[in-house]
Amino acid sequence: MPITSIICGMLLSLIGIAGYVQGIVNDKASLTALIPFAFGTILETLGFIAKGNEGLRKHLMHAAVVVALLGFFMTAGRLVMKINELTLSPAVMSQAAMAAICLIFVILAVRSFIAARRNP
Repeated sequence: MPITSIICGMLLSLIGIAGYVQGIVNDKASLTALIPFAFGTILETLGFIAKGNEGLRKHLMHAAVVVALLGFFMTAGRLVMKINELTLSPAVMSQAAMAAICLIFVILAVRSFIAARRNP
C-alpha cells in the first residue's frame, strides 16, 4: 500500500501543478488550484514514511485513507453542489480527477486491509 499511496500522491501533485500552471498561462491563477498538490504531498509523505518504517506502516496507511476520504468528499461534494452550473473547465476537470484518484486509492486500501485481515 505505501507504493500505491506514493503513486496516487504523485498523480494528485501533478494535477495541482498542472492546474496552477494552466491558471498562470490564462491569467486566472488561484492558490485553490494547488489543493490537489497539498493532498498529494501528504499522501506521498505518508507512503514514503510507511515504506521505511514497518512498525508504523499500518497506522500511516490508515491515516492516508483518511486523507484520501477527505479529498474525495471535499471535491465530490463541491461538484455535486454545483451540478447545475458545471462546465467543462480546467477547474472542474481537476476536481473530478482528484475525486476519482482519491476514491480509487480508498477502494484499493480497503481491499488491501480486508486481505491483510484474512491472511494475517
